[in-house]
Amino acid sequence: MQYELIAAVDLGSNSFRLQVGRIVGDQIYPLDSLKESVRLAAGLTARRSLDGASQLRALETLGRFGERLRGFLPGAVRAVATNTLRVAKNAAQFLTQAEAALGFPIEVIAGREEARLIYLGVAHTLSNPRTQQLVVDIGGGSTEFIVGRNFASLQLESLYMGCVSHSLKYFPGGLVGKHAFKEAELAARKEIQTIVTAYRETGWDEAVGSSGTAKAIVDLLELNGLNDAAAPGITLGGIERLKSLLLRAGEVGNLRLDGLRADRMPVLPGGLSILSAVFKEFGLERMTFSEGALRLGVLYDLLGRYHHDDQREATVSQFMQRYAVDRRQAARVSQTALALLQQLSPETDAQEMTDALFLLWAARLHEIGISVAHSSYHKHSAYILANADMPGFSKRDQGRLSRIVLAHRGKLERIQAMALETRDWRLILCMRLAALLHRARDDTPLPSLDLAATEHGFHLTVDDAWLSASPLTATALEEEARLWAGLSMELRIRRDKQKAKP
Repeated sequence: MQYELIAAVDLGSNSFRLQVGRIVGDQIYPLDSLKESVRLAAGLTARRSLDGASQLRALETLGRFGERLRGFLPGAVRAVATNTLRVAKNAAQFLTQAEAALGFPIEVIAGREEARLIYLGVAHTLSNPRTQQLVVDIGGGSTEFIVGRNFASLQLESLYMGCVSHSLKYFPGGLVGKHAFKEAELAARKEIQTIVTAYRETGWDEAVGSSGTAKAIVDLLELNGLNDAAAPGITLGGIERLKSLLLRAGEVGNLRLDGLRADRMPVLPGGLSILSAVFKEFGLERMTFSEGALRLGVLYDLLGRYHHDDQREATVSQFMQRYAVDRRQAARVSQTALALLQQLSPETDAQEMTDALFLLWAARLHEIGISVAHSSYHKHSAYILANADMPGFSKRDQGRLSRIVLAHRGKLERIQAMALETRDWRLILCMRLAALLHRARDDTPLPSLDLAATEHGFHLTVDDAWLSASPLTATALEEEARLWAGLSMELRIRRDKQKAKP
């Protein structure tokens, strides 16, 4: 389905942002944006749980965003959450309330996926994306580093340090001392040292900063004439002059500079110490600024899905190659599984299309664990899908894929404890039947199969003569029916004596 308007929601560790864009061909024209300083990371307790106050701020903001998004179709909105909700132990509980307030699903994305989307947003704002860029995005709870050319990322990393977390740890109450700043900068440099060698080997032509911290510092340097020779962007000299002014003030609230916004004051010391560390570790003299950021990258990633340039599809293909998947077997299982799902869900709404995509990807990837060990390979497959970096997929997406693949063979009891939705049980049934029917791994045609949902489960109708000639498959289907009965879900195998062989 094509949309004229699409929207991205970014639940950052410092600010929540909403961006609405209009699609014109292959471009997105921003129409409206909202930003609220929620400072979610400041609500993380010592036990890494979100406190009540931060949750309330977040839910009130999402309620306002939800009002702006009324009337948007589900497929036209994508909401992503970043570092704080990656690490918060009570994130799942909070997300249930957050999705209700927003009115749309919220995806918690991995750090490298966040980096990929940030670069996609930045690349669409560069005057010459064909040059190689080092992009640095200092967020509230994490900092992303990307080297990319055109619209492809060559290096991706997310480090667990951000302007909110760093400010809280090293500059409590806004107090800024020389020793504290040195400690904050050294801690950031220590993190950066783990990636700098690989990034230097890849190389870059220009350094670019994105998002709120970079924007705030650019404004302070340019509006107050702190850069070297009034150069635009961020310079090393400008950082040192701003640092000196901050240390002289002793407390961020005492700093008097043009362009210093009240919502940025509490997190300025942490952000500046990280940026100073970035300049020193990467040997930078100057950094430009890009308005492109995560929310714009989310919009362009969404646009790519409409234009059949889905990053998730590319990731699945890469995984099939990396893990040496038997492509002919994957195609057999995929074709049969999708045909069965079509019988169960003949509708073509957005949710049905999404279900079909997940079933297709699960069928293509269900044997990647064989590269680890054939024994219990479905468990290895599920582990890889749940824990690997999979560009384009959220953590929730990966979890769904992992569960479907884990359940495609073996006992079903372990899956029952996961409290799956009815939709996923349908996908699991289709995967299990397809894998069972193609156990011989050959191209012998199957008989026509009729699968239908009933009040208590499912009915599968198979040609009687074919089953009589395939005793191994007939026995396997009977055992499958017993497994489903153990879940109090009926799978009745009906023999059709009238159905002719194909």
